[in-house]
Amino acid sequence: MIILDEQLANRKMMDAVRAWYRGAVLSVKDLRSDTVIKDEAIPALLSQKRQPTFVTINVSDFWQKVAISRKFCVVCFNVGETVDRLPLLLKLLFRNPRFSAKRQRAGHVFRITVEEEVRFYRHDNWQIQTFRL
Repeated sequence: MIILDEQLANRKMMDAVRAWYRGAVLSVKDLRSDTVIKDEAIPALLSQKRQPTFVTINVSDFWQKVAISRKFCVVCFNVGETVDRLPLLLKLLFRNPRFSAKRQRAGHVFRITVEEEVRFYRHDNWQIQTFRL
């Protein structure tokens, strides 16, 4: 399951992700409809699902700040004006042999740039590691 932050949860973006991802693609608003979801509440909502991947462009509120657990994954995109590349970059991350399964991604926070650089840390080790897509 991929859950897109509200800034990304538009029809074009969701359709672009659905074109290659077989699981559910939802908006964060679908997790608790008819209410405002503050960033601080997102980890608790994600923990109620089965190893979801939360995707956001809100790097400043999630990178090195989110209370991560093994129950979910967070992917932060630092892509600026090139947000249209986000589905491709996410697909490349999901095709990386180290992170191709939900259970491999769970417990990680990723930060991906338009230059295809990936930085990440894990729930049990906040030391940042880097690789290229």
